[in-house]
Amino acid sequence: MTSDGMSLRERLEGIRTSGLAAFTAAVDEEALESARVRYLGRSGELSAAMASLGGVPAEDRPAAGRLANEVKRELEAALEDRLSKVAVAEVASGASLDLSLPGRRTWVGGTHPVTQVIDEICEIFGELGFSRAAGPEIETDWYNFTALNIPLDHPAADMHDTFYLDDGVLLRTHTSPVQARIMMDGEPPIRILAPGLCYRRDAWDASHAPAFEQVEGLAVDEGIDFVEFRAAIAFFVRRFFGSGVKTRFRASYFPFTEPSAEVDVSCILCNASGCSACKGTGWVEIMGSGMVHPAVFEAVGLDAERYTGYAFGMGPARIAMLRYRIPDIRLLYEADAAFLEQFV
Repeated sequence: MTSDGMSLRERLEGIRTSGLAAFTAAVDEEALESARVRYLGRSGELSAAMASLGGVPAEDRPAAGRLANEVKRELEAALEDRLSKVAVAEVASGASLDLSLPGRRTWVGGTHPVTQVIDEICEIFGELGFSRAAGPEIETDWYNFTALNIPLDHPAADMHDTFYLDDGVLLRTHTSPVQARIMMDGEPPIRILAPGLCYRRDAWDASHAPAFEQVEGLAVDEGIDFVEFRAAIAFFVRRFFGSGVKTRFRASYFPFTEPSAEVDVSCILCNASGCSACKGTGWVEIMGSGMVHPAVFEAVGLDAERYTGYAFGMGPARIAMLRYRIPDIRLLYEADAAFLEQFV
């Protein structure tokens, strides 16, 4: 190596020796940081030495560069080793403990309240012979609308309400497409529950969310009538809300059911005496429902003269709000551990 190369080598060796000594002598993190800045900092001794590599003859430059990198790695390893030892020593001595800090608590994990409600709904209907079913969240407009007797010029299919991904492809707006898929895949008897996420262009406020869970129910067989339907829903309400809660059916309209009904339960927040949650009526709506429309059977290839059935859809988040007296649906989506641990 030339004389210039030798001088750089001696300089690097000196940095190595003095840097290692400085790190070894440091007794706390402050002293280590000072030594780090001096030897490994952006304007430190090693950086200045490496900047002078350009003045080393070309034939000596590779060897000088390798030595510089070797010194850097050795100093960095020595710094990390000393940092860990200093930290252990500080903990052992108690010097790093701040006794004025509040105590740390251990958070306990649990099942989300909406998931708890979904599981309970499925368990109750399971006693009536219902099983879980699932379908894709990205759907075609045929399954999401057309198969369910909803024409594409219906307001429900409007782009203001639906997240369209491409022509004829969308994020499902309800879990009802699962019932169409199930009926196309197999012959009755059918009794299924289809819990899952749905997506709509709803405002993010105290009672609405653009992504929410829904539970779809479907029963299809020969001889199913509205009496059986009412009995199944009344059984669910008694099991879920308690024997003192009443059920009522209000005539409504849904394209995929005929006749259609909204299902209300007596308000458990005010014992049906009238409050802001039930808008003074004493009743709270929990689901839309009805007898499956013959046009839906025809769309999926089932004989509407032979088979009848009922379908219903409910929002477990709103049911959770009702059961646990939660005033704002956004609390269920914010992952606030202090709020969620109430349901563990």
